[in-house]
Amino acid sequence: MTPDTPPRDDVRSGIVAAAARLLREHGAHAVTTRAVAQAAGVQAPTIYRLFGDKNGLVDAVAEHVLAGYVAAKAEATDGASGDPVADLRAGWRTHLEFGLANPELFRLLGTRGPGDPSPASVAGLAVLRSRVRRLAAAGLLRVDEQRATMMIHAAGTGVILTLLGTPAPQRDPGLGDAVFDAVLGGILAAAPVTPDPTLRTVAVTLAALTPDLPGLTDAERKLLTEWLNRSLAGLRHPQP
Repeated sequence: MTPDTPPRDDVRSGIVAAAARLLREHGAHAVTTRAVAQAAGVQAPTIYRLFGDKNGLVDAVAEHVLAGYVAAKAEATDGASGDPVADLRAGWRTHLEFGLANPELFRLLGTRGPGDPSPASVAGLAVLRSRVRRLAAAGLLRVDEQRATMMIHAAGTGVILTLLGTPAPQRDPGLGDAVFDAVLGGILAAAPVTPDPTLRTVAVTLAALTPDLPGLTDAERKLLTEWLNRSLAGLRHPQP
């Protein structure tokens, strides 16, 4: 590297900033390798060397745009209101608001192509899982945590895409809350755990609490988790 050559991290940051600017000013279709290279003042091979492929560039742009949002969600994860359902609803509304305010980012992620999910998406799902874990620990779930998480995630993505595909004046402002209430109806138990709970609710709740149970070795916790997951699978798909 010569004295006039910018450091690798500065070059990478400049490329990401240029791509984010193209996204903001011209939309997802403008974020091509050639256009980004030109906007950043680098050669296209530099992008491939730093990001691997266009998926890597898309991931970096998504992380850049979502960084503050994901951080804010993570800070609010641990029971801001003390009510896990209210906190989940607040997170749902924030997610929808962000999606509607950043339509081009969602379109860009849609161009990412096949492969593993983007790191930004993984981070967002981790926050959602932690919120669902609180529901399970409170004895409020009647489905397992993975099913609940995927139902909420799929519903949220569907609402955002549906609203983005509808002209703004024709959008139903109550759609998000209506879908959220419908999902809650499918994942929540009628009441928290009682002395006479259903087997499914007991298993889901115990699975959520297993990592923090005292007096167990790591191997015992792993075995208990395996048994509970097997039990939940059997409850979900009972043998004839």
